[in-house]
Amino acid sequence: MSLTSPTLHMLCGKIAAGKSTLSSRLEGQDGTVLIAEDDWLNALFAEEMATAADYVRYAAKLRQAMGPHVAALLNAGVSVVLDFPANTVENRAWMRGILQATGAAHQLHVLDVPDEVCLARLRARNAQGDHPFAATEAQFRQFSKHYVAPSPEEGFDVVVHGVEG
Repeated sequence: MSLTSPTLHMLCGKIAAGKSTLSSRLEGQDGTVLIAEDDWLNALFAEEMATAADYVRYAAKLRQAMGPHVAALLNAGVSVVLDFPANTVENRAWMRGILQATGAAHQLHVLDVPDEVCLARLRARNAQGDHPFAATEAQFRQFSKHYVAPSPEEGFDVVVHGVEG
C-alpha cells in the first residue's frame, strides 16, 4: 500500500476516444484497480441491452450499485480507475458524490480526440470483434450529442490527453 492518498481516475471522452486504453495504462500503477462499465454491463445485462435507452437504464442501475463500492475501495486506500464515461455533467456529479464520501485525490482524464479519429478507431474495433459492444456510427453520433466537456466550475483536476497520448 502506498503512503500517498488513493486516487479516483475518471475518464471523459467520446466512444472510441481511447478511454479503455488509457484505463489499462492507469491500472498498472501499484495499489490501483480498474472498474470498467462495459465489462460489468456485458456480464450483467448483455441480453437486455438492444437500444440506447436500454444502455441508459442499465448504466444507471450499475452506477447506483457501484458508487458505494468505489467509495469503500478509496476509503480503504485503493486507487480506482473508473472506466465509466464522465461525458455529461450528470455523470460527473455522480462521480463527485463518490469523491465527497472519501478523502481521495482525483484526476479527470479528458480525451480530446476528433470525431474522425474516434470513428476510424470504432470501425477498427468493430472489425476486430473483441469489444463487448459494437457501437454503430449512428450510435456514436447519438451519444456524442450528449457529450459535454467539463467546465472549470465543476472543480475537477483535469488532465487532457490528445490523439498521441
